[in-house]
Amino acid sequence: MSADVVIRTMPLGFPWKTLDPFLFCVHHNDAYPKGEANMGPKPAALSGRRIGMDFDNVDGWNMYHGDSIPGFPRHPHRGFETITVVRRGLIDHSDSMGATARFGPGDVQWMTAGKGVVHSEMFPLVKEDAPNPLELFQIWINLPAEDKFRDAYFTMFWAEKVPVIRGQNPLGHGYEVTVIAGELAGHTAPPPPPSSWASRKEAAVMVLAVRLVPGAKWTIPAGPEGVNRMVYMFAGDSVSIGGTRVRKGLVAEVRSDQPAELVAGAEPCEILVLQGRPIGEPVVQHGPFVMNTPAEINQAISDYRRTGFGGWPWKADGPAHPRGEGRFAIHADGRKETAG
Repeated sequence: MSADVVIRTMPLGFPWKTLDPFLFCVHHNDAYPKGEANMGPKPAALSGRRIGMDFDNVDGWNMYHGDSIPGFPRHPHRGFETITVVRRGLIDHSDSMGATARFGPGDVQWMTAGKGVVHSEMFPLVKEDAPNPLELFQIWINLPAEDKFRDAYFTMFWAEKVPVIRGQNPLGHGYEVTVIAGELAGHTAPPPPPSSWASRKEAAVMVLAVRLVPGAKWTIPAGPEGVNRMVYMFAGDSVSIGGTRVRKGLVAEVRSDQPAELVAGAEPCEILVLQGRPIGEPVVQHGPFVMNTPAEINQAISDYRRTGFGGWPWKADGPAHPRGEGRFAIHADGRKETAG
């Protein structure tokens, strides 16, 4: 194993830094309390919070832009995609295409904003007799210029269809690898949206969630040259990557054309791997718009003000489904699917 498999390390920060074709990654981990009848926290728990802009992590959780149910009421996107990976809790999605969904642990939502979409992501506290912890990754991945004005697209990867590779090394130490995007050891994730950069085989996009018990070993196989690969160490004490010790709270940029052996430290550890061939185009971002030039950003703002990216078909800015609703999705064409 070459000693230079790790190119550099850096603090995770907020949001997590990424490399082209990814834009950034956010790890939400909120210890929400018991829910009230409206599926939000008790009113007393909201006292003193900056409602509408609550990112202060008081008591270990945030309301974000929500005012009664935590989450992100309707907001626009253009020019990129979101990959939302739920680890704990539930998310209620609604969008300007008329699509809506509830999804939970192990589920993945992949949405292409393309030429424009408005959506909401709310976190209903459905349990009235127990805490409602929520944990998720939201990964922003760019679109090439030729695809930034494609129609918006929404799809779900239900947990039951997302490949999970489990095994043990010769010492009996276990590992678990969830293949969220791409192909690994003959296991292929569900197909990304058709206009996604990840839909191109040459882009070599791969998203993996890795769990290792103490002392466990697992190797990220070598991939093609010219591909960016980042390894995020976000839980546990440390992991060795190709012989380089990386502690919790760091991200390592590693060579993609060499195998990278991961060895867990004294605690169970969890790792996110993001890999992809760079698009290699200029990136100009203004909030929820990601384009190639400042002029395109100005056009996006103007278009949203003028058209609302199709309008908002829902009665509330942050719709939530009934407490007892299961995991499901209704697509823009009216097609309904349930988890499983």
